[in-house]
Amino acid sequence: MKYETQKVALPFFMLAMALFALQIIFGLAAAAAYVWPHFMSEAMPFNITRTSHTNLLIVWLLIGFMGSTYYLMPEEAENEIYSPKLAYFQLLLFAIAGAGALISYQFGIHEGRHYLEQPLWSKLMITVSFLMFLFNTSLTMLNGRKTAINMVLMLGLWLAAVFWLFAFYNPDNLALDKLWWWWIVHIWVEGVWELIMASLLGYLLIKMTGVDREIIEKWLYVIVGLALFSGLLGTGHHYYWIGTPGYWQPIGSIFSTLEVIPFFAMVVFAFYMFWKGSRNHPNKAAMLWTLGCAAVAFFGAGVWGFMHTLSWINYYTHGTQITAAHGHLAFYGAYVMLVMGIITYAMPQLRRVQPYNQVLNMWAFWIMTSAMWFMTFTLTFAGVVQTHLQRVLGMNFMQVQAQLELFYVMRFGTGIFVAIAAAMFFYAVFGPAREQVGAHVKQPSIVATE
Repeated sequence: MKYETQKVALPFFMLAMALFALQIIFGLAAAAAYVWPHFMSEAMPFNITRTSHTNLLIVWLLIGFMGSTYYLMPEEAENEIYSPKLAYFQLLLFAIAGAGALISYQFGIHEGRHYLEQPLWSKLMITVSFLMFLFNTSLTMLNGRKTAINMVLMLGLWLAAVFWLFAFYNPDNLALDKLWWWWIVHIWVEGVWELIMASLLGYLLIKMTGVDREIIEKWLYVIVGLALFSGLLGTGHHYYWIGTPGYWQPIGSIFSTLEVIPFFAMVVFAFYMFWKGSRNHPNKAAMLWTLGCAAVAFFGAGVWGFMHTLSWINYYTHGTQITAAHGHLAFYGAYVMLVMGIITYAMPQLRRVQPYNQVLNMWAFWIMTSAMWFMTFTLTFAGVVQTHLQRVLGMNFMQVQAQLELFYVMRFGTGIFVAIAAAMFFYAVFGPAREQVGAHVKQPSIVATE
């Protein structure tokens, strides 16, 4: 580590991965309920299991973004973190808010808005914690060097906080509720979070390819411009069927189609920089997660999103398992793989050792990514069957669900492999740091004697 306060990132990474493990457990429980409908129905109804699964995803990704920011900000700003104590305190506050909300769900205490079910007190604590984080990191940047990486990153984080404020507005009219609700959920993941994603990818590529910073920063500005141009009005593909004016159908169709472009640009960006730069960085596992993030995000968020974003297609497919296929692969590619890539890159330096357990880490990458792809194909096929039987032929919902049972069994199986791969990843980065001998190390020669 170049700066001592980069170690602030370690507890953030550890907590993020602990919550990731918990999210997988709740996801397996939810997937099991599709196969065995009465699974845990008394102890934990399906709506609570699903709420816990989706909320944990958002919480641990935010904690991962915070840890990533605390890790890279000192290097980018060439300055120590403004207040490490404040960082630890805001993490504690965020953890209490998240844990309290999760426990509240088990007792049926929630606000009922998907992804925003947190009780009011929890939302307030999250807000205070996030503002403390922004204060700490912004002062670190303002007191040091300003780069495209840290400025775009902070812009994304500040905008995420601004749009989070709509979580406190809950109108009585259901159409208005959904209108503003998407300002958080969609503009986060398909707008301002893309700024965070692009800046973190840029940082990793600067560190691991050796390509000149100016070249990467020019690409970064282009990607950010494309993301904001397409993502903000692309929100319109959620306005098709919630009671909004009809002009949202052409607006949503056009701009959400354009959302494919920034994700394609990220793929070209990542692989071109890898080709242009050095391929000999010792942390091969981190490079694998970085390139995988760009590629899988393009397919999950870009291609699978485009498949059902046009209004005349979405009329039939919205709310089916096609949506679930898109959501799983998009979140995994764009944000889960990104945080795991940052952790893979940072942990050897945080532990002050050379890159370690890389083979196990790369096996975790391939198993988890393959499982997520299989899950996506399974849910896509299930969604196509569901769309035809339910929306075209008009069959009863429960009759259609009975026809999808085999797909749900396969989806549960892929979840088990995701859990196995996650356990391998946790051991690889947090387990014993076994030193690896690099290929460049010359082995002692054996001298023959008479």
